Amino acid sequence: MVHLLGNQHSIFDQFLMELRDEVIQKDSLRFRKNMERLGEIFAYEISKELSFTQKEVTTPLGAAQCLALAQQPVLATILRAGLPFHQGMLNFFDQAQNAFVSAYRKHHKDNTFTINIEYLSSPDLTGRILILSDPMLATGQSMLLAYRELLQHGKPEHTHFITLLASVEGIEYLKKHISSKDTSIWVGAVDDELTAQAYIVPGLGDAGDLAFGSKQ
Repeated sequence: MVHLLGNQHSIFDQFLMELRDEVIQKDSLRFRKNMERLGEIFAYEISKELSFTQKEVTTPLGAAQCLALAQQPVLATILRAGLPFHQGMLNFFDQAQNAFVSAYRKHHKDNTFTINIEYLSSPDLTGRILILSDPMLATGQSMLLAYRELLQHGKPEHTHFITLLASVEGIEYLKKHISSKDTSIWVGAVDDELTAQAYIVPGLGDAGDLAFGSKQ
């Protein structure tokens, strides 16, 4: 199932607009903060899909019957672009365990590229709720490869794939290669065009560079 959070006339749309604006993008602090804010909104929306248990707490005036998360999810992200986005979700799921995947595009002389995984750190995922984030879902290859690498640490009960901007091609690629029974896809906006170099258009540019500076 694909959940689209954008174009719902909420503050989410304001933050996403600012991420796309090439003038506002010049302020890297604001860019990171907007990614963090969007991560918080995703966390809130995903929390509605999670299990809760009844819990009695003592207040200064008596006992109250409340709801609490049955279990904290595991938050995973793809470095480096995903870090501010991940932090936003961690602000809300503040007791969650975390996983990190280092994936990058290795470009070849014929203008093609492959996705390489260099590093992965993860707790045991067996029976857990996994939230895997990457700000951009272009071809979908990085997200799928990261997911498959994470599965070496156990099979989650359910996996939520989170992205700010996706191409139509990327969503279809992910849907084709994952189980619809125990996974969900959450996206801020979907753009129609994916260039020959696998960049989303209009997109927003390179999220990692905009957040943390250009790289060689």
